[in-house]
Amino acid sequence: MRITIHYAFLPHTDAEAALVFYRDILGFEVRKDVGYEDMRWITVGPVGQPGTSIVLHPPAADPGVTDQERGTILDLIAKGAYTAVTLGTDDLDGLFDRLQAADADVVQEPIDQDYGVRDCAFRDPAGNLIRINQLTE
Repeated sequence: MRITIHYAFLPHTDAEAALVFYRDILGFEVRKDVGYEDMRWITVGPVGQPGTSIVLHPPAADPGVTDQERGTILDLIAKGAYTAVTLGTDDLDGLFDRLQAADADVVQEPIDQDYGVRDCAFRDPAGNLIRINQLTE
């Protein structure tokens, strides 16, 4: 039996800003861009890896979420405390430089962690925490 991660979900608060970050800066390809009323679900992923995608979705789109709950969710997203994803790259310093040159919100510069990982961290335009690990393989 083989199990893979097919989709991860991250909320976006501005579809166009999310596209600039994930498509133009990170270099992900857009796999789907689906709109419904005034909302958009955008599926992106690394080029050459069609089995792994991130779905950028409107936050708290569930009709069962109250306005107060929606406000709480938006506050948590803006603080970077709602959700996160960790990416891996074979060139951490190069990717860090590219993100920094694009004025991405730097949370942590590349560092060798005590637990054996070299990584850095950014926030995407919505505030989601994006950690990036140096791949060692």
